[in-house]
Amino acid sequence: MKTNSLKRQSGYTSNLASQIVDASKSIYSLSLELTPQFKFIDKVRTEEVVAYKAWFAQSGLPPFEVKFEKNVKLPDFLALVTFEELQACEVGYNVYFKALNVKEVK
Repeated sequence: MKTNSLKRQSGYTSNLASQIVDASKSIYSLSLELTPQFKFIDKVRTEEVVAYKAWFAQSGLPPFEVKFEKNVKLPDFLALVTFEELQACEVGYNVYFKALNVKEVK
């Protein structure tokens, strides 16, 4: 996700995530499966998985990707979800998200 209007902070923070993702609006799962993120050593990809990523959507925002450090159970496509400890980090004009877990809202 790209941004240019937020105050710059260093590292992941829940404050930045709450400024971007509106807690009062629904969030929907877009991914059918998690995408593994592999470790790189000297610009060469290894087979070691360091995280997993999935896509989500919220009204008023472009689709955004969230990183999980462990293999989480991904809800069904277009399932209504919430995140456990959603955080965001701004690098340049890009915003990156991570969370501990994703849960389907029933």
